[in-house]
Amino acid sequence: MDKFEILPYKIRKQDRYSKLMTSIDNIDRKILSILQGDGRIANVELAERIGLSPTSVGERLKRLQRDGFVEGYGARLNPQRLGLGLLVFVEVMLDKTTPDVFERFAKAVRLAPEVLECHMVAGGFDYLVKARVADMTSYRRFLGEVLLPLPGVRETRTYAVMEEVKRDAPLPVG
Repeated sequence: MDKFEILPYKIRKQDRYSKLMTSIDNIDRKILSILQGDGRIANVELAERIGLSPTSVGERLKRLQRDGFVEGYGARLNPQRLGLGLLVFVEVMLDKTTPDVFERFAKAVRLAPEVLECHMVAGGFDYLVKARVADMTSYRRFLGEVLLPLPGVRETRTYAVMEEVKRDAPLPVG
């Protein structure tokens, strides 16, 4: 039994993602899945796990990179070891919802190194910010000196993470 069989929203190859993934096959999906778990895997080992020649896998990998399926490679760092133990999510409401205000806010938030992610959302607020800082004192400084002064910010609501239940999950490529 497939480990996702019990989920009512099981993602199938012929679902809403199929339009975006039409130029890759099951072998490409397997390559992408393996790379998400180990981006440093040697081409020879990847080829062995896929069951193709290293040359064939190398060509597929180059195509996947060229076509934008692979955006880059990086290391996952331990935030606690780096003194960044507090993860927060912040709802940001802007004073106006105009293209100019959106653009100025987005440009400014990109410059804040504490901000890991920032998403414009639909609903009761305008942006959801994910930030990481050392502790609550550092967050208070970040809020007062960085986030609140950003262009157009009217109001914020903060949610401090007590436990990271799931993070850095791989994408469901098939």
